[in-house]
Amino acid sequence: MNEKVRDLLNQQINKEFYSAYLYLDFSNYFEEVGLDGFANWYMIQAQEERDHAMLFYTYLQNEDQKVTLDAIAKPDKEFSCHMDVLKAGLEHEKYVTSLINDIYAAAYDVKDFRTMQFLDWFVKEQGEEETNANDLITKMELFGTDPKSLYMLNQELGARVYTAPSLVL
Repeated sequence: MNEKVRDLLNQQINKEFYSAYLYLDFSNYFEEVGLDGFANWYMIQAQEERDHAMLFYTYLQNEDQKVTLDAIAKPDKEFSCHMDVLKAGLEHEKYVTSLINDIYAAAYDVKDFRTMQFLDWFVKEQGEEETNANDLITKMELFGTDPKSLYMLNQELGARVYTAPSLVL
């Protein structure tokens, strides 16, 4: 495997674990303000990110590549309202999309088709993640100022259950 591709894949493991920390922080925010459905939604997001990290980890191991684990940074954002959290989530998903695209481009440059195929699932997943984050913002804009509607949205998000990724390595 090309050294640059390997290094980017290793870095992505750390970025995915950071994403999990970030979403746990979001979950904490919503738990503290009494929106347990939103807290649940982000708790599941955190689990997904941990699983994504492990997919990269397993892929590198399956390719006989050294896995390098780095320290995970502490989330450092302070939020003054619910919308700030949701917008930070969308921006973070866009950032992760750019990271996946960078790895894909590096793999493309060296004709690493196996890594490109592995990343195809993540490219699709990131499209879904950005859509979900954007939908949350739209729903909050529509319903967030009305207590009854916010209650219903919170109930909807509380019903979300975790589903493990279906990517086969």
